[in-house]
Amino acid sequence: MNNCIPEYMNRKRELLQSDQTAIKHASRSFSVYMPLISMIILLCCAGLPAIVKGNDLEVRTETNKMAEITLTSTRTYSDPFNQVMLDAVFTDPNGKEFKVPAFWTGGNVWKVRYASSVRGNHRFKTICSETDDNGLHGISGIVIVKNYTGQNQLYKRGAIKIADDKRHFAYGDGTPFFWLGDTWWMGLTKRLRWPEDVKMLAANRQEKGFNVIQIVAGLYPDMPAFDERGANEAGFPWDTAYTVINPAYFDAADQRIFFLADQGFVPCIVGAWGYHLPWLGTGKMKQHWRYLIARWGALPVVWCAAGETTMPFYLSKNKEADKELQKTEWTKVIQYMRDTDPFHRVVTTHPSRTARASLSDPSLLDFDMHQSGHGSVASKQSALALEGWNTEPVMPVISGEARYEALAIPIPLPAAAARQAFWAHTVNSGLAGHTYGANGIWQVNGQDKPYGASPGGNNWGITPWQDAMNLAGSAQLGAARKLIESLPQWNKFEPKPELITSWSGKDTSLCAVAGEQTALAYLPSPGTIKLRLSGAGTKYTASWFDPVAGNKLPEFILTADSSGNVTSTSPAGNQDWVLTLKKRK
Repeated sequence: MNNCIPEYMNRKRELLQSDQTAIKHASRSFSVYMPLISMIILLCCAGLPAIVKGNDLEVRTETNKMAEITLTSTRTYSDPFNQVMLDAVFTDPNGKEFKVPAFWTGGNVWKVRYASSVRGNHRFKTICSETDDNGLHGISGIVIVKNYTGQNQLYKRGAIKIADDKRHFAYGDGTPFFWLGDTWWMGLTKRLRWPEDVKMLAANRQEKGFNVIQIVAGLYPDMPAFDERGANEAGFPWDTAYTVINPAYFDAADQRIFFLADQGFVPCIVGAWGYHLPWLGTGKMKQHWRYLIARWGALPVVWCAAGETTMPFYLSKNKEADKELQKTEWTKVIQYMRDTDPFHRVVTTHPSRTARASLSDPSLLDFDMHQSGHGSVASKQSALALEGWNTEPVMPVISGEARYEALAIPIPLPAAAARQAFWAHTVNSGLAGHTYGANGIWQVNGQDKPYGASPGGNNWGITPWQDAMNLAGSAQLGAARKLIESLPQWNKFEPKPELITSWSGKDTSLCAVAGEQTALAYLPSPGTIKLRLSGAGTKYTASWFDPVAGNKLPEFILTADSSGNVTSTSPAGNQDWVLTLKKRK
């Protein structure tokens, strides 16, 4: 272990020197009055006690559930956040090591959070850059992991990962996972009150079938730095000089993030909006991300490095230079994230168009997130999705920001816009998933106090979040997820537009198939579609799905003609339709 100390000193020096501005010492000082080491273990929602055996600490938890170790320093630091680098090295029952970063939580206290899917005894020992601090360096213990016995799928099956086909998502145990996200960009602000507002909105989304929440970790879009609209109950995540992080901000954020995970949502943590990087500098942004990984990496999260990664600040006078700087420097930050995260959570970044195009090295991404356009009609949504499907390196493709329902551009977008964007992009990206957005929720409009204008002057609408959560599109996308997951081998679907041999409409119809067993066609408007699926005489059980009402119509039989084509005409009505086909035995 001691051989790691020179490495730690180099890591700390490199991290701090990479910023353009030298780190200043924080003005606060902390007194240490405890002569003895204090260690407390908190188990997320487990309530299990810690037991001291000899000089080691023993704690019991369950698979995939977080354990928390609290360490108290025996020294006084003038600037603990910047002076101390602390990690705990865990060794699981299979002998695999995990170097887990610790985080400073104020005063003379640091914490380490750990989780594992492996049952058995997990031993740990801490390594601190300040080797003479007996409260932080060389502390050892054991975490005993038993099998999880609850019903939360994230704990039961494990945090989501990329499926073996590199096109879809799966739980840790390989069970298919369809990504249905909701957009809560500013959900960690005090304008979405904890606990009453958060619990109300989460219950609404859970009932409709959402399973991912995209949420920004304090460095927000559509506002300058330190805008009061971005504060939570404890203020802002950093001091105004970006010298030291505010642990109290993240204590308040913990309550929301823990709750979402315990309700079965995957928190998709967006570290910062892209244009904050030039303000913090690369070194500080790496510190920001190390802190997030230490705080939340043991939870079943997804990492989204930045929002609109390469988009400069709205009022920037050097937009082209900022865009290139952000592309280069965010690539470095993502490499640092991958090097730092011992749990290897899935990584992406939110783009102005595509995540791949936002980085100098797209191979750092686990999946390609798109911003497919608030003003883009269905045909443009599907074209971007197919572009993503056909681009190397192969990875899942989803739209992380499409057409926000009720977004005033300037006329508020209807449910049809959000729904059609879902189907158009999702079908042409192989049914991996999609993120919905409702104007009023993402920026947390209040009943009597709308969010207001962005620095660029745009005002996206005044719908309160309490009304926005009941907009029709969210229920329609929930029904869409249920339909998709009911299809045999839905997680094996591939877009196959070439199988459409005839379509009566003027817009773009879409088709995806899972081998020769299952097919799905999306019609943006009523009409007749002909698909070449298999040999002559093959029979299919077919059904039309109404994506507006969320209803599946009665099944019927389709038989392929001599050319292997099946033909069907949708019901009437001024709306889109979905056709599903399952090959009969």
